Amino acid sequence: MDVIQVRVPEGIMEEVDSLVKKGLYSNRSDVIRDALRKFALESQIGTIKNTGDSVQEIREIRKKLSKEKIDLNEINALGE
Repeated sequence: MDVIQVRVPEGIMEEVDSLVKKGLYSNRSDVIRDALRKFALESQIGTIKNTGDSVQEIREIRKKLSKEKIDLNEINALGE
């Protein structure tokens, strides 16, 4: 797993810390990893074939994403 350093606005970190405090996540890293997975998953909407079992499709995508290296430059370019 790669390690990155990111500057995050105070308001967003308060929200992240709130999620951890509520017990929804174990730590800040888990929140951020989950957010990145969700972002990457949403970027694939419309590119996923419809087999009729969307739950299984999403599980497979999440499994794949959890093992892949994510190119943050590519993700950042999506917003341009």
